[in-house]
Amino acid sequence: MELTVNGKHVHASTGGKEFDSSLPVVIFVHGAGQDRTAWALQTRYFAYHGYGVLAVDLPGHGKSEGPILESLPEMGDWLADLIAASGAGKASLVGHSMGSFVGLECAARHPDAVRSLTLIGTAAQMPVHPDLLAAAKANDRSAYEAITYWGFSPGAQIGRDQSPGMWMVGSGMQLMASEPDGALHTGLKACADYDGAAAAAAKVTCPVRLILADQDSMTPLKRGKALADAFHEAETIIIPQCGHMLMAEQPDAVLDALIGFV
Repeated sequence: MELTVNGKHVHASTGGKEFDSSLPVVIFVHGAGQDRTAWALQTRYFAYHGYGVLAVDLPGHGKSEGPILESLPEMGDWLADLIAASGAGKASLVGHSMGSFVGLECAARHPDAVRSLTLIGTAAQMPVHPDLLAAAKANDRSAYEAITYWGFSPGAQIGRDQSPGMWMVGSGMQLMASEPDGALHTGLKACADYDGAAAAAAKVTCPVRLILADQDSMTPLKRGKALADAFHEAETIIIPQCGHMLMAEQPDAVLDALIGFV
């Protein structure tokens, strides 16, 4: 689906059904260096179960027109503009990693636009090592290798893909490599620079659910729990034997954690 947000072209997947803004709308927001394809299973399920679905390519990612947005508050405001442009009065937001911060900022800054908020693979802070930032800025393949190494649990590194014949680590690397130059670095830097998660959480008034992984090395479980504590009220679901790339490693468990909440 093609939309226009603030005069710029935006692309979104709709789960295989025509988007209908009169239905309950759920918007999926990807992480740094990724795009809408991270949500293939979740978008299809909700599209065929009575929802209007948008899995968006953030500006400068996937098929969406740039420029790439450089700060999380700016991305949160953009997401509210997307909700308005879609024709939905309110939307449930589901964000992974950097996308969780985008949804968090949107919910804190634009409470009337958000029905519920789900944060996947999130944390109170997301520091990024300077060497990884430098590699990402240079568009060096070592950045993709480092992220896939730290992003997937040990079991995922040697297989365990639920799709026969597929290698989730290789798919993850290819997704980052296919994104426009600068997308990964800008996203990682935005996360590293962001220190407003706890303050934003304290402002959120909609229902909140965190979906965390017990083997997450990029947003460790203790940091996710710290963010959960910053909300007035939030549910937390912990997925076992899973790393940071939850939608790839445990797609069914993530879907189960979303059903009945968004």
